[in-house]
Amino acid sequence: MKTMPKTMPTTVLVSGGGIAGSALACLLSRRGLAVTVVERAPGLRRGGQAVDIRGAALGVIERLGLLEQARAHRTRMRGMSVLDADGREIHRSTEHTFSSGRLDSDDIELLREDLVRLLHERAAADAEFVFGDAVTALDEDEDGVLVDFEHRAPRRFDLVVGADGLHSAVRRLAFGPEESFTRHLGMHLAIFSADNFLALEDWQLWLRDGEAGYGVYPVRDNSQLRVTFGFAAEPLPTDRRDPEAQKQLVAERMAALRWETPRLLKALHEAPDLYCDAMAQIHLDRWSQGRTVLLGDAGYCASPLSGQGTSLALVGAHVLADALARADDDHQGAFARYERRLRPFVELNQALATENPGGPASEASVERAKNAIALDD
Repeated sequence: MKTMPKTMPTTVLVSGGGIAGSALACLLSRRGLAVTVVERAPGLRRGGQAVDIRGAALGVIERLGLLEQARAHRTRMRGMSVLDADGREIHRSTEHTFSSGRLDSDDIELLREDLVRLLHERAAADAEFVFGDAVTALDEDEDGVLVDFEHRAPRRFDLVVGADGLHSAVRRLAFGPEESFTRHLGMHLAIFSADNFLALEDWQLWLRDGEAGYGVYPVRDNSQLRVTFGFAAEPLPTDRRDPEAQKQLVAERMAALRWETPRLLKALHEAPDLYCDAMAQIHLDRWSQGRTVLLGDAGYCASPLSGQGTSLALVGAHVLADALARADDDHQGAFARYERRLRPFVELNQALATENPGGPASEASVERAKNAIALDD
């Protein structure tokens, strides 16, 4: 009996259960694909900064049926103050903040953990999620990819998507060592949560002295703070899985700052949810290799300095899912279409991080970049 060809790939492994991976799981499951998401963390990751859904990414969230829920979780900032080294206000604005841009914009700023939870809840209805595990090997043949995991038995999939962030294991396995594709931007960020001991009410504070500084803003109805420390440095030799070593390194770099720095450093040492990493971008000549393709930060990280990592993840997920839906049995053609449509958008948004070193990109550049793609093509 003659075997009928498949009309499109049917099984997809997505490595990474963050914004990019969960959004893609939603979109592919809707198209009838069997999606498995593997996430190294034991559950949904907590903490992290406020992120922005801007421009074209708002259309993706709307198509996922999550626009009103995202709006309900948005931050409610009234403005910000910029402080000198001793905590004296030197500038204030009720029109924009460094974290979200213009306050009268239709864009949505919300906590990363809230957005991930919304996407996960929508995706988990149809996709399989495996927590506490990671991809360790990829063995591709003409019919699929045999994937080895850290803990579970190997499984075969038609396609593999690396949505596992700046330090992507899938990218390393399929494309080579991380340093081949990384462009460091000369800064580190450390982000953590704390009690609102500054009694801030929907108001941000930003302080900078020399090559170090921090931003502080309230969340959760002003009951908590999110603190972002930043300092200039080339890549530092710390283990990303050793938060205590990271805390010590950050404290050393921030110790010379004045004002509320001692209390903020105390909160750093007590924080249960530190995120700390070098600010870097990922640049590859191509985002796919055989049956493996990269999505979001794994393929084209713009860094938090761009303010557009979340939008790139959401728009990238939409474009990739749309390309696969039109692919029939041609996954390579789908990957080429995905890259052809998305790369100009990525390049404009990556440029935001380097347009104005030490400060935000211009409003005109952000407006142009965030809307530089049409969802329907």
